[in-house]
Amino acid sequence: MVRSGLAGRPLNRGPAPAAAHIPAITVVAASALSALPIVSSSGWWPNFGLLMLIAWRLLRADAWPAWWAAPLGFVNDLLTGSPIGMSVALWTAIMLVMDLVDRRTQWRDYWIEWALATMLITLAALTEAEVARLAGAPVRPAMAIPAAVIEVLCFPLVALVAIRIDRWRLGR
Repeated sequence: MVRSGLAGRPLNRGPAPAAAHIPAITVVAASALSALPIVSSSGWWPNFGLLMLIAWRLLRADAWPAWWAAPLGFVNDLLTGSPIGMSVALWTAIMLVMDLVDRRTQWRDYWIEWALATMLITLAALTEAEVARLAGAPVRPAMAIPAAVIEVLCFPLVALVAIRIDRWRLGR
C-alpha cells in the first residue's frame, strides 16, 4: 500500500517504542480502573482488564503469546482484590478457548466476535460468582447476570479503545 505524502504524516513513521508491550500495559491499566473510588454493594463495576484482554485478543491474535494471560491475570487479581489465582486460571482458559476458536474458524465479522466475547464474559462472571459462593459469600449465580450484561454492553467501547491504541501503536 502506498502512503500519500499529503496525509500530513511522515512517510517513514514506524511503530511506537516498545510496541510489543503496549497491549499488556493497556490490560494492566484497565485492571487498575478497579482502584477508582466507586462504591457498589451489588458488584456492577465491569472487569475492564478482562474486557481489554478479550478485545486485544480478538483484534490481534499475535499481539502476545497465550502464556501472558497468567501474569496479566495475577496482576488483575492483585489490583482487583480477587482471590489470587482466579484471574490467572480464568484468563488462561479464555486465551485457550480463543486459540481453539481461531483454529476452527476461517473468518469472523463484528457480530461473531461480539457473540464470542458475550459468551466468554458471561461464563467468566458466572465462574467468579460460583467461586465466591464456594468461598462462603452469599452470592447466587443470578446475581452475576446484571454484571455480565453491563460488561457485554461495555465491550464495544473497550474494543474501540483497543483499536485506537493499536493504530497508534503501529504508526498508522
